[in-house]
Amino acid sequence: MKNRFLNSNIVLLGLVSFFVDMSTEMVYPLIPLYLSAALGTSPAIIGVIEGIAESLASILKVFSGYIGDVYHNKKTLAFAGYAASVIYKIFLIIASSWTGVLIARIIDRTGKGIRTAPRDALVAQSNRGNNLGGSFGLHKMLDMAGSALGVVFAYFFIATNYGFNKAFLFSIVPAILGILILGAVKEDKSINTHREKLKLEGSQLKGNLRWYLAIIFIFCLGNSSNAFLLLKAQERGFSASQVILLYLLFNISASLLAIPSGILSDKLGRSRIIVPGYIVYGIVYLGFAFLSSKLSTIILFSAYGAYNALISGAERAFIVENSPKGLTGTVLGVYGMLQGIGLLLSSIIAGLLWVKFGSNAPFIFGGILGIISAIMIMVVLGNKKNCAAD
Repeated sequence: MKNRFLNSNIVLLGLVSFFVDMSTEMVYPLIPLYLSAALGTSPAIIGVIEGIAESLASILKVFSGYIGDVYHNKKTLAFAGYAASVIYKIFLIIASSWTGVLIARIIDRTGKGIRTAPRDALVAQSNRGNNLGGSFGLHKMLDMAGSALGVVFAYFFIATNYGFNKAFLFSIVPAILGILILGAVKEDKSINTHREKLKLEGSQLKGNLRWYLAIIFIFCLGNSSNAFLLLKAQERGFSASQVILLYLLFNISASLLAIPSGILSDKLGRSRIIVPGYIVYGIVYLGFAFLSSKLSTIILFSAYGAYNALISGAERAFIVENSPKGLTGTVLGVYGMLQGIGLLLSSIIAGLLWVKFGSNAPFIFGGILGIISAIMIMVVLGNKKNCAAD
């Protein structure tokens, strides 16, 4: 029987993410290497760059989600957000210091802040039947597949000494392809909602959803930028090109497991996928702190991809299912904002812990918070198949 989540709109949105994320990942794993090797930037400054870029952009997720809900212009907002990906690469090309890279990253993350909530709302809007987790899983699979291919290009750039600026320039091409595909995506504007009634207040959020969003923020305080994982691998003796291959392994793992994880969350319930996902995250981060062999590092990067796949579809599906009617994009924006603010704080904390107590400290901190968050989610959502909020 044909899966209902395999409809053209969701596939098109997935292809948009495929090409734009290919473009992004062509350069993302190069950024910490470029900052540390070419510009001599310290881990603490790298943490500040990632944190500031993510947090400033995260605030926009609420506004873009709300505007998309009110004016039914989710596709327009997604277009503006994806267009920022091209501008980002141009600013990277002309950057000559870490402050220039910071400006470029802010542009990139601002674009992500504008597009993420409306895009996820479009995925939810396009879903038919009881396959929301599978729909988000399909989108995540294409998203991570594009990321994986982008990392392959990044590896090529490093292995052949292609040059950072040439790599940044080449990465513009797939971003433009993704933007062109977005033109074929359809938005349902027939939803009859009175604009003046679209106001999100705390009392509108169901009890479990309020608690869940709070737990996400706590978890994100330990979930620092992936740049620290790359720096940790480099510290363990992996060459720059090998670090890129590790990041490729993470993306492949996440891509392969995204659809099965989303489908399982549809069948078993969100909590039965989300809780193991957070536990895997905690174990992975503690592993980065206490396991030092190269083989263990390879396994940990693969497991980190599994965590990403487990969380992505189930988490978004839970939020969509429990959002107030007509405010799905807004609540997705709140979710993204909490993640972004948490990333700012966590990246700054991770950078300071790395410098003051050693490179293991940020991973111990993040791993402990991951396990605590899993326990809290288990208490709030329980272990029932239907973990919708009351």
